[in-house]
Amino acid sequence: MTTVEERLKILQMLKDGKISVEEASELLKTLEKSEPARTSGEPSTPNTQRGRWMRIAVTDVETGKAKVNLKLPLGVVKAGLKLGTKFSPELEQMDSTKLMEAIQDGGIGKIIDVDDAEDHEHVEIFID
Repeated sequence: MTTVEERLKILQMLKDGKISVEEASELLKTLEKSEPARTSGEPSTPNTQRGRWMRIAVTDVETGKAKVNLKLPLGVVKAGLKLGTKFSPELEQMDSTKLMEAIQDGGIGKIIDVDDAEDHEHVEIFID
């Protein structure tokens, strides 16, 4: 069974730069696949109805070119937000509750759409 410690080890390796985001994602997917099926009466929802990924897209408004197109498993995002609030006062001051609520609701679609006029960027965050 996948333990919290295994997931935290992967996140620590990512933080330390020992593995890339893609490698961390693959490791977490592998851990997910190795978990036994739910049999304890826990509610189960088909994967097609719940978001499993967070996608962050940053586009240069002037050129229309993508600057960032990042896809992360929601488990990594949840763990990162929890860890981040413990170590960063700035993140604690941010209103990350809306982001966590959107993740926990399990909905799919765009949750953030921001135009940054100063840096000429368009930032979108999706749950896929």
